[in-house]
Amino acid sequence: MDRAAILLSLRLAAWTTLLLLMLGLPLSWWLATSRWRWKFLVEAVVSLPLVLPPTVLGFYLLLALGPRGPLGGAFESLFGSTLPFSFGGLLVASVLYSLPFSVQPFTAALAGVDRRLLEASWCLGVSRFQTFLRVVLPLSATGILSGMVLTFAHTLGEFGVVLMVGGNLEGRTRTASISIYDAVQALDYASAGRTALVLLVFSFLVLALTYGLQRRVWASWPTRS
Repeated sequence: MDRAAILLSLRLAAWTTLLLLMLGLPLSWWLATSRWRWKFLVEAVVSLPLVLPPTVLGFYLLLALGPRGPLGGAFESLFGSTLPFSFGGLLVASVLYSLPFSVQPFTAALAGVDRRLLEASWCLGVSRFQTFLRVVLPLSATGILSGMVLTFAHTLGEFGVVLMVGGNLEGRTRTASISIYDAVQALDYASAGRTALVLLVFSFLVLALTYGLQRRVWASWPTRS
């Protein structure tokens, strides 16, 4: 079992989940409450990684993050290093690729909060930000946690995007899925099987937790009305 690759995947999944929690919540709140007529275009962009082949997304990210790309050139001028074939590049790619897996559950949970509770909080003089912290987040915590779990699990199994952007550098960019692919190519099925078993068990536990959280939400739905 490739422990280094598994640890790298866990680290990448943890950072991706944390960043998408910070970036995805404001975006999800806007999507849940905005009445802008062109909001569907933003929703389409957010959901694009669901239907776009990972290699296509990885190709465009590689161009954008490369030294001649707009993002990669600015990053290199500021920090003196490049994003492709580095953990930073993997993180950027994972955040974009896993965006819908966090934003969509977040948006559904936030949209389910009773508008009357928000208006009551505002009438009592509570600011919108404090209302979001004290009312919205507690009521949508289960859905937010479900989105975080899905994001973590999805990042853990990424292959096409991380391979295009990060390559296959041992200890730096080789994730668990790439390690399995390498082991199969080398006919080392025992090693591939052990690493794959870890991902299989973890994925099952993640899905069981997610469906359990969703069941809890639906079970408590009648009490909200």
